[in-house]
Amino acid sequence: MSQLVYAAKVTHIPRMILSEQPGPLHGCRSDATEGLRTVGQQIMEAGADTVVVLDTHWLSNAAYHVNGAERFDGVFTSSEFPTQLSELPYTYEGNPELAFAMARAASEAGVKTIAHQKSHLGLEYGTLVPLHFMQLDARIRVISVSGWCAFSTIDESRRVGAAFRDAIERSGHRVALIASGSLSHRIHDNHEVLNRPYEISDEFNRQCDLRALELWQAGRWAEFTAMLPSYAKACTGEGWMHDTAMLLGALGWSHYQSPVSLVTPYFVASGTGQVIARLPVEPWSRVASTCFATAEATV
Repeated sequence: MSQLVYAAKVTHIPRMILSEQPGPLHGCRSDATEGLRTVGQQIMEAGADTVVVLDTHWLSNAAYHVNGAERFDGVFTSSEFPTQLSELPYTYEGNPELAFAMARAASEAGVKTIAHQKSHLGLEYGTLVPLHFMQLDARIRVISVSGWCAFSTIDESRRVGAAFRDAIERSGHRVALIASGSLSHRIHDNHEVLNRPYEISDEFNRQCDLRALELWQAGRWAEFTAMLPSYAKACTGEGWMHDTAMLLGALGWSHYQSPVSLVTPYFVASGTGQVIARLPVEPWSRVASTCFATAEATV
């Protein structure tokens, strides 16, 4: 039965890779690594056959993009953090049929979205790090989406998310949708970043993050979606929080009502605000009537 069966907002901090390795940082981010393992278990318990990751480390400058490769094989080293994330091997099966259906649906909804089967279009670490720790069954397929279109609006991402949900509900697949990115994302200045891995860069950002999570846990999504464009800019949200906008677009946006459950409560990483949260999926029959309404807030 076609269905979105699971939704979550997750972290992808590279220090988690160091946390699982022998050495002085072993276990330093066990809260996050265990949280992602819990998410993986929940995805499998929900019966998902495909995981779609909205990846804020896949930056696009024109249009939204979907990686619809049949298979992903490679070894990844981060150009951003080569000392933390180096030579990570990966192998996942893709889902081209669903990837192209999602891209068509978003384009038909008025936001240009392109699916690809390019053999050398690899995965970014916003996809790879969560998948590494989720430890999913090898039969579960993967689709990665550019979670940061640099010159798009929050409303466009909302519409893309709504269209993705429509495509998923018609697809014949059971899908988990994962928004991969931080909350606030002001990393410490270079001269202090290596010495302050567990401290926030700006107390204003922490307070905004905590208020946002209060709204999430209370199911006050009309208020959160109204503040999202300003919040993303004021607190330097990762990828301007387009992953979150797509996720909430798929769940009903301001009409979404369910409170989240925090898998890993709020924590700080190198100045940024992080969380792992599960967002209950409400029935499409109730969400669909509001999913494609025009939102007033844009960015």
